[in-house]
Amino acid sequence: MIWAYVLILLHGPGGQELYVSPGEVVELRQKRDDEHMQKGIRCIVNTSDGKFSAVVEDCDTVRRMIEGEHK
Repeated sequence: MIWAYVLILLHGPGGQELYVSPGEVVELRQKRDDEHMQKGIRCIVNTSDGKFSAVVEDCDTVRRMIEGEHK
């Protein structure tokens, strides 16, 4: 039996690579202007384990990647 995991590659504000399982993403939201976060962050990705990742990709791009349209 072969097991395969699908991960999408996102990037943190310092350029670090963040691998996220699309099946674990429960919410995407745009960073608000009043939030004090590192410069360059455009989307907050919340996962089912209660954690979040702040990424430089916009939420529309992340959504397309999750849906498999990032070819």
